Amino acid sequence: MTQTSAPPVRTDLPRSARSWHLFFGLLLAVATIVFTLWSLDYIGDGASRVILLVAIAFGLFMAFNIGGNDVANSFGTSVGAGTLSLKQALVVAAVFEVSGAVLAGGEVTDTVRSGIVDLEAISLEPMDFAFIMMSALLGAAVWLLVATRMGWPVSTTHSIIGGIVGAALTLGLSTGAGGWDMVQWGGIGQIAVSWVLSPVLGGAVAWVLFGAIKRHILVYNEEADQKLREIKQERIAHRTRHRQAFERLDEIQQISYTNAMAQDAVTATRPDFDPEELESDYYRELRAIDEKAENLDAHRALQTWVPLLAAGGSIVISSMLLFKGLKNLHLNIDSAGNFLIMGMVGAAVWMAVFIFAKTLRNQNLSRSTYLLFSWMQVFTASAFAFSHGSNDIANAVGPFAAVFDVLHTGAINGEAPVPAALMLVSGVGLVAGLWFIGRRVITTVGTGLTSMHPASGFAAELSAAGVVMAASVLGLPVSSTHILIGAVLGVGIVNRAANWSLMRPIALAWVITLPAAAAIGAVSVLVLRWLF
Repeated sequence: MTQTSAPPVRTDLPRSARSWHLFFGLLLAVATIVFTLWSLDYIGDGASRVILLVAIAFGLFMAFNIGGNDVANSFGTSVGAGTLSLKQALVVAAVFEVSGAVLAGGEVTDTVRSGIVDLEAISLEPMDFAFIMMSALLGAAVWLLVATRMGWPVSTTHSIIGGIVGAALTLGLSTGAGGWDMVQWGGIGQIAVSWVLSPVLGGAVAWVLFGAIKRHILVYNEEADQKLREIKQERIAHRTRHRQAFERLDEIQQISYTNAMAQDAVTATRPDFDPEELESDYYRELRAIDEKAENLDAHRALQTWVPLLAAGGSIVISSMLLFKGLKNLHLNIDSAGNFLIMGMVGAAVWMAVFIFAKTLRNQNLSRSTYLLFSWMQVFTASAFAFSHGSNDIANAVGPFAAVFDVLHTGAINGEAPVPAALMLVSGVGLVAGLWFIGRRVITTVGTGLTSMHPASGFAAELSAAGVVMAASVLGLPVSSTHILIGAVLGVGIVNRAANWSLMRPIALAWVITLPAAAAIGAVSVLVLRWLF
């Protein structure tokens, strides 16, 4: 069975978009200048201003490439399904990603990312620690830029970890401060496991969820739509047949038949109308055709299953926000309160979608399906963006904050404050990156791996959100990027349209993400120590 086709994805650059280029270029330039001036005052006179400027360049370069790869990956399904245009996705990303980072990203961040490298076990000078973090930013950013230019969605977290591993090992071995035992190889093993576990889990859940959506909603709607078209043709044939029969009657018979039809037209509008009262064959047969359409109940799947699906999805999304997206706000809501909030959200969403579905009852069935799933996908994408901003982006700018903390305090601290100005300028950087270089990743996720419809895009996003939430609770080593790609492939498997030839270079990119970022980080730390 085929789905209603989504509009083609427009990822080229029309002339009208040049003003957007200019706007985001100026916005990034102004934000960088203002942030630099703020940083000079924040750091004070004790630190090297040259090192500060280099750190700002590396940090914003990293944020720019996060936008081009990670954020573009998150919105690829929405753009590919035609639910959002690229500009609309940009606006949603700007609002929800930056809001998640600033409002719920946390006031402090761990300076040693993910515990992969045990930097606290060796004697490090504060500036060597800063060089490691700066090198990690550059290594991750350069690799993300390469992957983005190739259209490969890769993990930002794995890139950062790779940069830290490469820089720390190189510095430790070159100075004798540490060796191979600095790296927690078990953590590297977990990353390797995530290469397989993440897409498999995402794909399995999306396969089950979208399979159920297709079987109970899309296929049912297509069959109902076909029957409605047949009934429409039957009405046309019925009208033509009776017109031809009417023309064959003599004048007296036409007058008599016209009077009977006029009487039936009035009778059919009465509230207590009884089909037995009809006198003309025209209205008796038309009544039988109308009863076929009424008994068909074409919108039954939309009014029954879609509200339940929306309610379940809202519970998953609200749980992700409560337990993951808003965790840094320390709302101090107990478990019972969280479940009550999730229940209220689910009930409210069920009621709203049910009413919305009822208002579409007289609309075209395919159009109604498209509209309902488009609305649901927009809300899913927005919530996913907020959670992404509060977690992954905040984690990615952790090394940026760590460098600032070293320059500000002159010491290595276990946790570093994350100034709001740093989050804001990083947010500007990621939105600019999404606009300038995110198109290729959006094309890969939105149309390259499989074709998208709002229903399949919603299934992929909801599956990814559910797996990310479940993995966080269970402590499984997963990557949200890999999970979403697996979910998109799961949709493609259901439709028997997965592009495995494109998946091969993406899978290879996942494997080489860590060593590639590590190699660049290793070279960078040597150059930084030589220069400064």
